[in-house]
Amino acid sequence: MKGLAILGAGESGLGAAMLARGKGYAVFVSDAGQISSGRKSEMQRLQIDFEEGEHTSDKILSADMIIKSPGIPPKSDLLLKAAQKGIPVIDELEFAFGHSKGKVIAITGTNGKTTTTLLTYHLMREAGLDVGLAGNVGQSWAAQLAVGDHEWWVIECSSFQIDGFVDFKPAVAILTNITPDHLDRYDYKIDNYINSKFGIFKNMTSDDKAILFADDALTKQGLKNNTIGAGTLWVSTLAVQKSGAWTDGEHLSFAVAGDSVQVPVHSLSIQGKHNLLNAMCAGTAALIAGVKEVELVLGFQTFKNAPHRMELIREVDGVKFINDSKGTNVEATAYALASYANELIWIAGGVDKGNDYSVLLPLTKNVKSLICLGKDNEKLKAAFVAEIDDIRETQHIAEAVNWGQELGESGDVVLLSPACASFDLFKNYEDRGTQFREAVENLKPKAIA
Repeated sequence: MKGLAILGAGESGLGAAMLARGKGYAVFVSDAGQISSGRKSEMQRLQIDFEEGEHTSDKILSADMIIKSPGIPPKSDLLLKAAQKGIPVIDELEFAFGHSKGKVIAITGTNGKTTTTLLTYHLMREAGLDVGLAGNVGQSWAAQLAVGDHEWWVIECSSFQIDGFVDFKPAVAILTNITPDHLDRYDYKIDNYINSKFGIFKNMTSDDKAILFADDALTKQGLKNNTIGAGTLWVSTLAVQKSGAWTDGEHLSFAVAGDSVQVPVHSLSIQGKHNLLNAMCAGTAALIAGVKEVELVLGFQTFKNAPHRMELIREVDGVKFINDSKGTNVEATAYALASYANELIWIAGGVDKGNDYSVLLPLTKNVKSLICLGKDNEKLKAAFVAEIDDIRETQHIAEAVNWGQELGESGDVVLLSPACASFDLFKNYEDRGTQFREAVENLKPKAIA
């Protein structure tokens, strides 16, 4: 019986343990932190051996294979020792791939990958295809495979997960874009990060399809050092494409597998230039998978995006409150700012990632107030003091929202798009977005206050 050690008892770790147990592996789960009571109960029910609060090296390094949580750096001492002993170290998605007969649509990119993943899944499901959703969004792929398989799987892949791929081979792979992010994991070298993203294509052949963003400079840079064996389709917001998709701002036009399809932009349930890119990527993949034109148009109309992504929470006294808490880097926030011609009250700040805020300066002409939400706001204030007349700061999101209401006039937008990580004041971006929603929902219209 092969021994399998799993590092981390989160969603992916527990899922891998469940699938491995069902396939006859001797499974040992090790988590350096505390494991939730629910997950411990599930492992006890399945008679899976586990530990918490430590990693017992001898037991882990006696395994035939190690599946690690994506958050554990490959250069950690334990994994370096595993490499020295020749123990394969893979990701949960790599393990799951070996136990599925379904075709995979894999989606990565610095920004937009979750929306593109959810939209692709929605388009295929609404068209009646047998499709599952997994990866960096939703339920663990391995956990689902422990129950059953699908003909198609739509899988969101982070760069950390891609780094654990060996044989993982999508039938369709999408790279939405590349902007600097997580560089601390990649020796602060952008080429290392680019090469990680391009790892999603490494096993693909001419029978497979790769979808890339033609307007993205770092994607083009990546092509200089990475060869893609799959047939390539391009999406663009600037130019007509022979194979792929493009937009003139009024329609999305698709040229896929010899078919030409047009979708009116006004019919999309998601708006903004960045969402046109997401829709083109998702629509191209869905058409490759067999979704028909009518099904595509209807699917675009009925899609509801995940929370915290350009999410309209509420309109109060004519002022719209938008939750873009997922905008954790400068480029994501640039998309958000560019989506509005309205006067903006912009809520930003948090843990700075070495941000270069200068790229946002041309987009702040309609920002009449910047509310800095963080423990250390000096860099953010310094970047915009010459461009934005009213800059104020707080460490309380309810106060930021109340200021937004005070400053806002009918037709304005209060936009939470932080451009920063959330860990100074919040558990994560979801917690930040949830607290923003609660504060907005507690507002009372001025007329009846």
